[in-house]
Amino acid sequence: MSKPHKNVIGTRSVTRRDTIRGAAGVAGAAALGGSLAHGASARPGSGKQASLRAQDSEIIFLSTQLTPIEEAESMRNSILADFDGTVDFIPEDPGPYFDRITAEAEAGSGSVGVLGGLHGDFEPMVADGLLADLTDLAEQLSDRGLIPDYLELGRFGTESNYYIPWMQASYIMCAHRDALEYLPEGLTEEGLQTELTYEQLGEWGANLNDDLGPVLGFPGGEDGLIHRFFQGYAYPSFTGGLNTTFSGPEAVAMWEWFDTAWSVVNPQALTYSNMDVPLLSGEVMVAWDHTARLISALRETPDDFVTFPAPRGPVGLGHMPALAGLAIPNTAPDLDAAMALIDYLTLEETQLLTLSEVAFFPAIDIDLPDDLEAGIQAEANAIATTTSDPASITSLLPVGLGEQGGAYNRVFVDTFQSIAVNGNEIQSVLDEQAENLQGVLDTVEASCWTPDPESDGTCQVG
Repeated sequence: MSKPHKNVIGTRSVTRRDTIRGAAGVAGAAALGGSLAHGASARPGSGKQASLRAQDSEIIFLSTQLTPIEEAESMRNSILADFDGTVDFIPEDPGPYFDRITAEAEAGSGSVGVLGGLHGDFEPMVADGLLADLTDLAEQLSDRGLIPDYLELGRFGTESNYYIPWMQASYIMCAHRDALEYLPEGLTEEGLQTELTYEQLGEWGANLNDDLGPVLGFPGGEDGLIHRFFQGYAYPSFTGGLNTTFSGPEAVAMWEWFDTAWSVVNPQALTYSNMDVPLLSGEVMVAWDHTARLISALRETPDDFVTFPAPRGPVGLGHMPALAGLAIPNTAPDLDAAMALIDYLTLEETQLLTLSEVAFFPAIDIDLPDDLEAGIQAEANAIATTTSDPASITSLLPVGLGEQGGAYNRVFVDTFQSIAVNGNEIQSVLDEQAENLQGVLDTVEASCWTPDPESDGTCQVG
């Protein structure tokens, strides 16, 4: 069994093998003392325009982030409202996203001006020579407080910057305060922050089930992020790895735990994309999800909920920070306009507006306002507690998969459905899905990424 990789970001620079800072590593930790009232952040206006000027042409902004309808509308109608130019914001799944940029590169010209994506979305594009060198832009923006560790990640082991840090987020637990009376014996509300184990979470769900029915919740719907729960939380916490420990005995133990826990999960979980609505309605009392997909509940009735880190397993506390960046394809039709948009999106005012609107934390080193909105403060606290825990095991989002990103996630969704929903034998399912997982990695010759140890060539599924 591989040893856990702890969150070791400090004063040294990092490579693609290193872990990235959690969503509250800088912004969230600073937020522990401050706040931002929803809609009260300074709006970037004519008095604080970006130093670069957009041209008259429309900028097509293609992004794998902010894809839910509500987030995309906030991007179009609020975050981009004061940009000095016209932007067509187009959310897209990773496969079509990668295919479009590849096709434009092959054609020798393109229409996409700016790309928004995760660190792992960009790696295959860098390998294929699809992205413009943004080193000069990074130097122009040096007064923004761009986090050095994040800039280093965007170099992909080279001397050039291929993306500019944009925003960051993570995943946490959220529970209705009425659920606290059902906590397992010996576990307190305070203990949720530093002591909750997977065994205790299952016991908590069972206690709730005995009185209220199945009210534990995971986002298991078609557009839900339950695959990230396995990739970044359950697998690392039980096995210390991911791909290299996919079908081993520790993985079997993890799936045995989840199979039991699923018996007290609300059956409607297979339809949930976001956990905010079922938490607000009371269908679910305890849930795990992405911070941006919990924020509506925390905004509407913040006093009704508590937030806390995901549980810890036999190996440690797995967690998955999500760093998003901004890049420009080599085929962008207007480089100046594209750089102006990136300039605008990294302004302090725009970063704070993004936090207020969609609950993605800044990717620049800034002090947050003193009156941070209660819901965002609650999320920041949970993330900061996670990343500062000595038992934390940081997992990168999948790296180097390109158009195979969807197929990779599908393996984890299919495994979940086969074991927990359909009741198939765990080891048999894992053995079968391990072959599918290896096929995905072989197709793109993807190396291992944290928490797995570095590989010599294509990552080998264990």
